[in-house]
Amino acid sequence: MAISRMRPESWLTAKRVRIHALLLAVCLWTVYAVDLSTPGLLDRNGLVKGTDFLHFYTLGTLALQGRGDLLYDMRAQAELVKKLVPEAPDSLYVSLYGPQVSLFFAPFARLPYGSALSAWLALNILIYAFCCYAVWKTCPHLQSSPWTVLALAIAFPGFFHLLAWGQTSGVALLCFTLAYLALQRNQKLLAGLAIGLLIFKPQLGLAAAVVFILAREWKVIAGALLAASIQLAVGFLHYGTNVMRTYGSALFHLRNVSSLLEPRLYQAHSVRSFWSLLLPWPGIVFVLYIVTAVAVLALAIRCWKSGAPLQVRYAALLLATVLVSPHLTVYDLVILAPAFMLMGDWALAHGESRYAGPVQLLLYLCYPLFLLGLLARFTHLQLSVAAMIGLLWITTQIATQLERKQTG
Repeated sequence: MAISRMRPESWLTAKRVRIHALLLAVCLWTVYAVDLSTPGLLDRNGLVKGTDFLHFYTLGTLALQGRGDLLYDMRAQAELVKKLVPEAPDSLYVSLYGPQVSLFFAPFARLPYGSALSAWLALNILIYAFCCYAVWKTCPHLQSSPWTVLALAIAFPGFFHLLAWGQTSGVALLCFTLAYLALQRNQKLLAGLAIGLLIFKPQLGLAAAVVFILAREWKVIAGALLAASIQLAVGFLHYGTNVMRTYGSALFHLRNVSSLLEPRLYQAHSVRSFWSLLLPWPGIVFVLYIVTAVAVLALAIRCWKSGAPLQVRYAALLLATVLVSPHLTVYDLVILAPAFMLMGDWALAHGESRYAGPVQLLLYLCYPLFLLGLLARFTHLQLSVAAMIGLLWITTQIATQLERKQTG
């Protein structure tokens, strides 16, 4: 979320950014409103409203029924869906969430589907609003432009897709935001507790685990292990050993259902999906993914261990989280909202830096690139990934520049 104070000759002015954000927000949410304006539980595309929330609603229902044995049975859940929402089209949801997630959604499952969806979307809006506000309050150079920041936040593609899909990535955003706020106060154990809560979406904790371990952030690691253990223990204590064993087996055989996880690869925005779209050879794609992921993590670690401000280092961590995730869909991009604000604030504070302009430009370009993933279906080139790698590379250059000044 960048607000420009660039040179007068620059076309990316604050006023233009604000107007573009408002136009994008109007377009996105008008489309959303029209899509949901149909009577009943199906949208204009014939899909159940909330899409993925139907899966979480089903998991919550299983928790209420005490049917832990069906948490990882796709066929049985598909039959249950027909009873819960009879008008919903036939669909299979791959269940890879920990058993504790079903307990979280049990209160929602007590409501009719429409009411439960409304409550879930309202909760996600509140979470997103809190996270954006909390991070914005730590960005002094964004304080003078609250309305522009608000427009950019409302127009953020990750937020739009979060609500459109009814997904759980808003909770992941909350975890990352709480971790940032704790780190800002040098409360590393609390930051680790927040990161550890990501065990419900473990792919989003991959980068953080590598970065914090190699950076020897032992308090963060201890907190993360504690939070993750407690969360898994809740599922274990409620369901018992057999369900946890089934959950482990589901994760172990993940490759058998990987094609079902991302049926529309162009909606994914990571280095794995980048190579998968570009090349038709799975073996080569896997090797390139590993090599690129290692390079991305190396940049993030380099930045984190530097003397760069926390806002730059944390933005690098969030960018790396998205890029190296083995499974990341467009709604997960909502976790980048803090990174965009942090980097936008840095660019405003360092307008004289040669990196300020490129940072603002890349932040600006990411908005349409996150929405134009469909083009990658035909071009086989996911440009959003290239833009994020560019931002991550710049964070490393900023860190290197600061170290040179300190040692010089």
